[in-house]
This record gives sequence, C-alpha cells and structure tokens, in this order.
Amino acid sequence: MIYKNPVIPGFYPDPSVCCADGRFYLVTSSFQYFPGVPLFESDDLVNWTQIGHVLTRESQLPLLNALSSAGIFAPTIRYYNGTFYMVTTNTTTAKNFYVFTNDIHGEWSEPIFVEQDGIDPSLYFENGHAYFMSNGSDDEGNHGVTQCEIDINTGKKLSPSKTIWTGSGGRYLESPHLYKIGEYYYLMCAEGGTEYGHMVTYARSKELWGKYEGYSNNPVLTNRNKGGYEIQGVGHGDLVQKPDTGEWFMLHLGFRQIGMWEPFHHLGRETFLTPVHFSNDGWFTCGNDGTVEPEYEISGSFTQKRISSCSFADKNEWIFLRNPVMDNYSLSDGSFTLRGCDNSISDFYPTFTGIRIKDFEFELKCHVSAESGEAGISIYMDEKHHYDIAVRNSGGKSQLLLRLNIGDAVYEKFTEDIGSPEADITINGSNFVFCFSAVSGSRNFDFGSLQTRYVSTEVACGFTGVVAGLYAQKENSEGTFSGFSLNYKNL
Repeated sequence: MIYKNPVIPGFYPDPSVCCADGRFYLVTSSFQYFPGVPLFESDDLVNWTQIGHVLTRESQLPLLNALSSAGIFAPTIRYYNGTFYMVTTNTTTAKNFYVFTNDIHGEWSEPIFVEQDGIDPSLYFENGHAYFMSNGSDDEGNHGVTQCEIDINTGKKLSPSKTIWTGSGGRYLESPHLYKIGEYYYLMCAEGGTEYGHMVTYARSKELWGKYEGYSNNPVLTNRNKGGYEIQGVGHGDLVQKPDTGEWFMLHLGFRQIGMWEPFHHLGRETFLTPVHFSNDGWFTCGNDGTVEPEYEISGSFTQKRISSCSFADKNEWIFLRNPVMDNYSLSDGSFTLRGCDNSISDFYPTFTGIRIKDFEFELKCHVSAESGEAGISIYMDEKHHYDIAVRNSGGKSQLLLRLNIGDAVYEKFTEDIGSPEADITINGSNFVFCFSAVSGSRNFDFGSLQTRYVSTEVACGFTGVVAGLYAQKENSEGTFSGFSLNYKNL
C-alpha cells in the first residue's frame, strides 16, 4: 500500500512515538499555545487521530509571559509497565519535567521536575531503572547528550549527569532518543538546526553509558542538499517498530515550502513517516538513500484518510494563546461567543482561539457578528505577523476591516458603513496567496489577496505555523462566530 507524506499535516513538529498494546501514540510540540502537547493515536502509523492534549491545566502548563515560539519544546512519550510518560521542557520556566498516566484517554499527573539542564529531554527504561537525557552540560561542564539515572517516582537524580555523545559535528545537537535493539544501544539525535540544514544522526554502543560510535554515513536522514524540492528541514525523529510485521519506521519533522524554487514555508513543521532498514551488521538506513520522499509503499492493508474539513465539532483541535481566561469563551449549538478585552490581536493576551491550518489550498467560511468592538478571523503566525478580516462596530457605525501586520508595518483598510454588525467572511488559501472576501446583507466585498510568504517562518522566524484564529477585542466587546467550516481542497 502507498501512503503520502506528511502523515500529520500542519504545525505539529518534533514528533515522538511509542507503541502500547498494539496501538501507537504520538505527541508533538505546542510552544505558547494552550492546552499543550497534542496527543494522537493510530493503528497503522499512517492514519492519526488527535485524541486530546497531555497538558490541560495551568498547573501543568504555566505560560505567563511566554514569548512566541517559547513555552513547550520537543516532548517525548514512552510506555513502560502499563504507564505512559511524557517528558518535555517548558522554556518559559526553564524546567525539564515529566507527567504520567495509566489512562491514555484520561488526565495526566502534575509535573515532576528533573534537575538537569538542556532541552529536548527523553526517557529510557531498562530492568526497573529509568534514565533521563537531554542536550546540555553534564556535572563536569561537558556539553553534548547528557544522561543520568533518576527515581521515576520523584525525579531525583540517582547518578551524576554524564555526557555520552557529542554528535557527528553538526551544530545544535538536540533531540536525543535511546533504544536497545538487539545487542546494541542506539542513540539517535538531530543536528544542523531545525531549518534547511536539519538532519538525523545516530551512534551505537554495547554499553548503556558508552562509548558511542557514530554511524559512518551520518546523517542517516536529511533533505539538506535537495534544492528545489518541496520537502525540506527534515530531522528530529523517533524510531518505532510495528509489532505485527517487525518493520521499523521513523516519525520525524519536516516542512513543505510553498513552491519548487520558493524557499518559504508557513504551515509550520509537520510530521512525516519514513521507512527504516537494518543491515546484517546492525547499522540502519532510512528513506531513499537517506532522504525523504512524498510517498512510500509499505506492507499492510489500509486506506489513508486525509483530513478534508474542520469545524467547531472538532473540539480536540482548538487552541488558545498562553493561559486563557476561559470565562471569555462560550461554545454552544455550533456557535462560538468570544468576549473581548483591552488586548488586541497584536498583544500577548488577546481573546483568541484557533486551529492549525493543515494544507496550502483551503476555503474557510464563518458568519461573524460584532455586538461591539471588533470581531474577526486572523491568519495568525505570531503577534507581529498576521492578516485579519473583521467586523468593527463602533460609534454607531459598522464596517468591514482588513488588516495587514507584518513586523512593524501595519496597514488597515475599512469599508464604508455596511449598516449591519454581521457578515459572512470567506478566506481562500493557496500556496502563494490568501484571498479575503465578505458578504453583508446583499453586498459583496472583495479585499483581494495577500502573499503567504509574509507570514512564513522565513519572515517571522520562530518554530510555529499559521493558525486560523477567531478573535474579539476592545473592552466589553463581544463577537459571535457561527457556521464555521474549514475545507481543504487538495487532500
């Protein structure tokens, strides 16, 4: 059977995967968004269903003053003796921690902190022992992949932190994951930075603490030399084996640039699936001669179900900025009511909720009503890079508004008084432009198109992707959004 990449499209980066009772579970980074750490389930590694989030309470996920692209970095999920563990870094508090649960569909514990620095933490279990690793500095100041044994009940270190590998020579050694396969321990990492030079590297040892020998053909996976190729930035992977067939795969991140020779991407870093093959000498290779393709043929009988639409009914997908004031949000009968505040869409704490845009070509429709103030829809990368279309009701006048916010450059275009605080808003997306239009009463308003590149990562920087967000702003304002539908065209 043939499957197409990415298997989880849209801003779902830094995937980590585990297998439990014949099913697969996957988590990704969430940065400044709440709730944190999206959680997915699959029977075949190809079709993934989001079943919720791991971090759902402010006590687990404090995001006060979290910068855009700060917050939750690179989680790892592991399953051991009937318990799931998710370990990650909250860069806002500069703490590494893990949470656990015995019910993957239920609530997770309060955080348990580990006093080891670095980011991208991971866990490895063996014979009743738990080992914690991250990229950082060990107790003697040596930098690299650093490991210690911990008490899994308390997070207390049971051994000094020790650097066990310093990588293959690429910059930004990160994303360590440890596996015992056959007679070897395999330590897999990412190097090169999560950009166009990203790559996966690994080393192996017959001893848990090393010495680790790097794979002679590192990187084992990268698209860094595939110029003019849609899939770029490949790296940060996690290995998993299908128990029924014994096949190995890597879930890893990558991104799709908007065109063959257009080095911009706005959908964020996405989750890809690539086959892994072990040779007789125990070394493994990945992909097509170490590169990632848009599709692969694998064993098994399945139909890949591509996401075609999203609405208010998809409750697991809606996210908020930082720690939201939930009294400002009300969802009932297919209608979302947002109570605005003084903060605008360009501030840290707006009234805002959205979903990740998952492909280039889409059509978004929503009925918007602004009882007062401003209510609208934002194509949102961060507080300084977003396009907004809204209804503004102020001083007895109702107008439609298009706003461009690109860094420090802000432009607003208003219509004349439309005589009604309501409008049907439409946004059409493609690889290169977003088109904005609205209908109010019997009148049509065409706001033209705006280029996608100006809300891309290459312009905005950071680690996230665009989100289609609903927002309301100005004190005591209220916006009502109904009939929301986001339909993808090219899946």
